Amino acid sequence: MKSFRKRHYRINPETLQLERIEHGFRYWLRRSGGYIIGGICIGIIAFYVFLYFYPSPREASLMQYNRNLTAEMEVLSKQVDQMQIVLADLSQRDDNLYRAILGADPIPMTSRMGAAMQISYYDSLARMSNTQLVADIHRKVDILEKELYVQARSYDEILELAKNQETRMENIPAIQPVLNKDLKHMASGYGWRVDPVYHIQRFHEGMDFSAPVGTDIFATGNGTVTYSGWRQGYGETIEIDHGFNYATLYAHCSKRMVKVGQKVKRGDVIALVGNTGKSTGPHLHYEVHLNGRPIDPRNFYFYDLSPEDYDRMVQLSGNMGNMMD
Repeated sequence: MKSFRKRHYRINPETLQLERIEHGFRYWLRRSGGYIIGGICIGIIAFYVFLYFYPSPREASLMQYNRNLTAEMEVLSKQVDQMQIVLADLSQRDDNLYRAILGADPIPMTSRMGAAMQISYYDSLARMSNTQLVADIHRKVDILEKELYVQARSYDEILELAKNQETRMENIPAIQPVLNKDLKHMASGYGWRVDPVYHIQRFHEGMDFSAPVGTDIFATGNGTVTYSGWRQGYGETIEIDHGFNYATLYAHCSKRMVKVGQKVKRGDVIALVGNTGKSTGPHLHYEVHLNGRPIDPRNFYFYDLSPEDYDRMVQLSGNMGNMMD
């Protein structure tokens, strides 16, 4: 059989004859090695090109899982946002409605947020994969968890306050300390007034009710007598602790009819109007205290006065005339 193998010749410079070139094993080894190395290089390049444009089934599965996880996290983040909006509304109602009605102080924002604002913790999350989304969701969930806990405790407190509301309404001051339906005994109100002795502006921490000596003075709410005696400037004085951070003071009495530690109910006669202490005429000086501070007593006659009478009393007590003590 005729061979189709390609043969190579060269001219012998000495004989000027064509001579057949016989290649040895090393020649063929080098030649085949070049083809092999070239093929390997082309194969490697093709492999990486294929990996770049065509991921493996495992990588494709992981990429799809990552896309699904990211989408779920975005949905979760939006749901947390909605829950925070609802919780913010509940917190606002809690502070401005429920706790206000029951006379409780609002919960400070620092207590609601609490330890959920630890920035360093979220900075560490920012170094993870899917950094911004993961850290943001962690932050929202931590804040939401803290706010839910505080809100749950607040509702527990409100429930207790509601249970005690009947007792509270019996205890807090709610009537005038002397019979004054016609408001003719109103002498001076709460606020800046002219001192009747020194004739200078001075803050009057209560209300004065002018009445004849011996007129009955009533406890304006249930409570316990915490002071009954003489006090400089006030004369014969009685103080009652009504609980719930409320207290009342009755000064310039002519006669005290209760002792320290005695329990009294709203409407009990506790003393008689007098003219003792720093006083320019027979009258009762009456104060209401909340959390140890005097507040305007005219806001605590709601069992005694109609809305029309209350408006009239506000006008009368708002005068800038002289006080009687």
